[in-house]
Amino acid sequence: MKIKGSRSGLQLVFDDTADFPAIEQEIKEKLESGSNFFCRGTIIQTLPGRLQQTEKETLAKLFRQYGVILHTTIEGKSLEESVAAEKPEIQVPMQPTVQEMTVVDRTVRGGQEITSKGSVLICGNVNPGAQIIAGGSIDIRGTCRGIVHAGAYGDTKAFIIADHLMPMQIRIAGLIARSPDNVEKSSRAEKAFIKSGQIVIEPIER
Repeated sequence: MKIKGSRSGLQLVFDDTADFPAIEQEIKEKLESGSNFFCRGTIIQTLPGRLQQTEKETLAKLFRQYGVILHTTIEGKSLEESVAAEKPEIQVPMQPTVQEMTVVDRTVRGGQEITSKGSVLICGNVNPGAQIIAGGSIDIRGTCRGIVHAGAYGDTKAFIIADHLMPMQIRIAGLIARSPDNVEKSSRAEKAFIKSGQIVIEPIER
């Protein structure tokens, strides 16, 4: 099994000779090891035709235990294989197109810029002087001290999440906010979003 980063997120690619029990065991081991590829909230994609429906449902349940979402493409339509309702055989249709996601598995250093038309997932820190610009939402699995702009094309429903949200400047759609000079490092992850016409920041559980 290989994990590839694509323009729409992470994709699982299976060896044609591997049987399903071996695939399931390998994924379980990676999830239990805390691999950065399987960050909580990550969307994982599989190609159509490789797994049977019952096998996909089994993997969807396994991923969900670690906060990871599995979806695939069936006959040209995107289908989220989430078991949030814990009801077998229930499939939740998603939008016809999956929003592009840029996955960066490293720290973004000062002077570097990451730009995406869709969402951005950073498995690392965003250092001072670094800039993240996303048409969708931004999820940082580390400390954010740089400049972050979600919903850059006007999406007011976009949000920004970080384990420690301490940006130099934060923007969502057309709104701008700055961190106070003496911001304290939170012990919980935080989410910034638009509420009542202004940017608010609230603690969340990963």
